[in-house]
Amino acid sequence: DQNTRALIRAGKDAGVKRIVHISIANPSLQPSLGYYKGKAQLEQAVLDSGLSYAILRPTVIFGLEDILINNIAWFIRRFPVFGIPGDGRYRIRPIYVEDMAQLIADAVVQKTSTVLDAVGPETFTFEELVRLIAAHVGRPVRVVRLPMPLAYVFTRVTGWVVRDVVLTWEEYKGLMANLLAPGGPSSGKTRLSQWLAENRERIGSHYASEVARHYAGSSSGD
Repeated sequence: DQNTRALIRAGKDAGVKRIVHISIANPSLQPSLGYYKGKAQLEQAVLDSGLSYAILRPTVIFGLEDILINNIAWFIRRFPVFGIPGDGRYRIRPIYVEDMAQLIADAVVQKTSTVLDAVGPETFTFEELVRLIAAHVGRPVRVVRLPMPLAYVFTRVTGWVVRDVVLTWEEYKGLMANLLAPGGPSSGKTRLSQWLAENRERIGSHYASEVARHYAGSSSGD
């Protein structure tokens, strides 16, 4: 929060007239989810800046180098069972990376201040998403519903094996609270189902490591 406010002040001093800020879907000042609270505080800093702004709130961004969709496919290609937390009915509205890039480009040249949910045209339950990916990569998968604490333990063990943070506790809670499926019209046009059909041979061919991408200078590992 302090760094963001300092950056905003520096921008104003340099003559910046507009801020385009990439946030997340459903940020909240409620203390139960620290990550979402932090994002809400950053948004408030933008609102308090006095500058023209565009705040974009993506859910899950998909593309050939994404993490969540790619890694679901990676696990499905290698294991016959896929565990999901809870009942799997919580929803997700993924947006294509190029659609997201277009939203950013459009936001730069617009004049009015706006807050926009960056969501794709399709909504899936998490179980539907897993089964859709399995169908497109051509691997049968048995979906096993797990209590959230057990699913999280399994994720931690898996993360130890692949040397990565697969999902955090707060990411699990945000997903299961339907925070990745805001209502309202679609702001992206690319359908995940169509994109998967076009990229079935490439998706999940390697594991996309969050840790390696951001901290070790590498984006993948077998």
